[in-house]
Amino acid sequence: MSGTPSRLYLRVAPGDRRSAVVGRYGGRWKLRVAAAPERGRANEEVLVVIAEALDISRAAVRLVAGAASRDKIVECDGIDHDEAERRLQCVASHPKSGATDGDLS
Repeated sequence: MSGTPSRLYLRVAPGDRRSAVVGRYGGRWKLRVAAAPERGRANEEVLVVIAEALDISRAAVRLVAGAASRDKIVECDGIDHDEAERRLQCVASHPKSGATDGDLS
């Protein structure tokens, strides 16, 4: 694991039926989230989905750019970039794992 945070570039589609890592979208990872883009709910759900997909704590994931945009950048502590990419690819290939139904409890 790395001491330098990994940066992930995301394209987010809010207001979907379920939340999941979909796959690649150019140089970004595409995510769908069930939450609407209101009062930060979709952003929070993005962080939860990424944490679950990478099997790291929610506290280790933070939004660093794109709070009001579909294109976002998140930083993840405790995982190197190559491992993060590998885990996201695995989750995108097996949609049931790592997906949430929007329940943040």
